[in-house]
Amino acid sequence: MVPSSTPRQWHKSRSSTSSISMYSVQCGKCFKWRLISTQEEYEEIRKNLTDDPWFCSKKSNVSCEDPADIEYDNTRTWVIDKPNLPKTPDGFKKKLVVRSDFSKCDAYYLMPTGQKVRTLNEVEQFLAANPKYGSVVKLSDFNFTSPKIMEDTVPEEIEGRASSSKKVKT
Repeated sequence: MVPSSTPRQWHKSRSSTSSISMYSVQCGKCFKWRLISTQEEYEEIRKNLTDDPWFCSKKSNVSCEDPADIEYDNTRTWVIDKPNLPKTPDGFKKKLVVRSDFSKCDAYYLMPTGQKVRTLNEVEQFLAANPKYGSVVKLSDFNFTSPKIMEDTVPEEIEGRASSSKKVKT
């Protein structure tokens, strides 16, 4: 498993949307989960996590003595990001969408023009066609790594999910 200080994300509820709607990070000291207000704040924490571990004291008016903001359980599907991924550049928006079979998340970026891109090649083409953005951002500012879906939080009723094959048939 990934070190406990790695931030994690999850999507809201199984019946509503398949996109990420809440962000949290686990304290590297007390291991309690703390909600993070925005995607931008979450990405800022994630981009330097290895060199700058996150602790409850970094959140205003919070300490390790306070109860957790949320508990890791299977009332929602959790996904885990890798640490140290680049923060989305200003003016651009990264979206993660959980596939309906919960097999993985798909990552894409919305460019300032409204164009949706799904690969680094498409980002490169966008930057070549829009030089004013190419002077502000680099190709390395974009990363399409998908977070890992935590299998123990995937709904039991999902057909074809990986864990269903591990169940003993009677």
